[in-house]
Amino acid sequence: MSAVRAIELPVQAGDGHRWVLQARIPDAPTSSLLWLPAMGIAARHYLPFAEALAKHGVAVFVHEWRGNGASSLRAGRTQDWGYRELLTLDLPASEVAMTEAVANVTPRILGGHSLGGQIAACRLALSPGSAQALWLVATGSPYWRAFPPPIRYGLPLVYRFLPWLAQTRGALPGRWVRFAGNESRSVIRDWARSALSGRYAAAQLDVNLEARLAGIEVPVRVAMLTDDWLAPESSLRFLLSKLPRSQARVTTLDVLALGTSADHFAWMKAPDAVAGFLTSA
Repeated sequence: MSAVRAIELPVQAGDGHRWVLQARIPDAPTSSLLWLPAMGIAARHYLPFAEALAKHGVAVFVHEWRGNGASSLRAGRTQDWGYRELLTLDLPASEVAMTEAVANVTPRILGGHSLGGQIAACRLALSPGSAQALWLVATGSPYWRAFPPPIRYGLPLVYRFLPWLAQTRGALPGRWVRFAGNESRSVIRDWARSALSGRYAAAQLDVNLEARLAGIEVPVRVAMLTDDWLAPESSLRFLLSKLPRSQARVTTLDVLALGTSADHFAWMKAPDAVAGFLTSA
């Protein structure tokens, strides 16, 4: 087993936003991965996952969402951003930093957890050459009709209430409502729009993301968790239906496979089973 280096890369977007890209790099990496966290989750929480993947030869770079962890910004009445900034400013900068760190390591993989998986797919839609594979863990579309009853019936109310609350307070007080973190009102607005309509779009981004998603043609690996009510199989299948040209390999992991709860978040502290599947032949 090769040694794994821990490095931190300072990154800056074109509008001045700064953050730190956390990386775990094996001595002889065979691929590189840019990993996108779930909404409200700081990059540092994925370091056990990054280390598990690095032991399989993957150079892992964990992105930091604007407003979280090492980000120089915090959402509030005077600081706002949406999917457009995440997709066109922050992710390209992290991609450049990753490429500079492991210039000759291919294939490049883009992946994410929950919302991070959705944004990863949208980034590939905007920039097909940014990666040659897509990895998803505990991910699905938030579209309310893609959830099983009875939960689906209350979701439209939630998807209208949270943007209203974020607009009223200047940002979503995620810790208070026990959903996500302190999120910018435009991110919540873009997220809720896709949750109500079933279509991906970003305010002030004049691109048909749905058409671009349909054109993605890369191998997709997906780890689904048996007790994950936030990303049930029906929501995953709806998301994958937007990628008709990409062949997806899906596995379902339970408590026995994971060695911990098979919910939306527990795997992050016990990531070996997820890492093993993603890197399997």
